Amino acid sequence: MKRYGSLVGLREEKLDEYKRLHAAAWPGVLKMIAECNIRNYSIYLRRIPEGKYYLFSYFEYHGQDYAADMAKMAADPETQEWWTLCKPCQEPLPDRAPGAWWAEMEEVFHCD
Repeated sequence: MKRYGSLVGLREEKLDEYKRLHAAAWPGVLKMIAECNIRNYSIYLRRIPEGKYYLFSYFEYHGQDYAADMAKMAADPETQEWWTLCKPCQEPLPDRAPGAWWAEMEEVFHCD
């Protein structure tokens, strides 16, 4: 199992919409997340002192081929539709990896 943390900005004017979407996440999207070997997935919201909002996501990957599982998820039509609703709410960090939407974070500590 590998843990992943990532960060993306959240547009202030889309805050309520993003919360509403995730309060009623689509069952097909949740099923695809599980089929792609993702467990213990959480998204946290924080407004930092400069006034901007950020989303922090955490999940555990239990599969053998992360790239293949992420490609499977990206190819799913229902997930693509979900992303068309969520992406306008988000503001990617300028220094994220090429082709990435969320910026991956380095794990510097973990305690079981």
